[in-house]
Amino acid sequence: MNEDIAKGNWKQLSGKIKQKWGKLTDDDLKQAEGNQEYLFGKLQEHYGLARDKAEQHLKELGRHH
Repeated sequence: MNEDIAKGNWKQLSGKIKQKWGKLTDDDLKQAEGNQEYLFGKLQEHYGLARDKAEQHLKELGRHH
């Protein structure tokens, strides 16, 4: 995920994140920009995803630009 943020693709990635996980708010995504631990925590909180699973899903989303 850091690669996507570093490349300036956060806007695209955040749109995909919101499509996949609609419980995340715009505020959550704004707070998560550049802070993957915050995003992982929100995914765990809202969806019960383990950190490694959340990271895996985010990497997969980032590959599908």
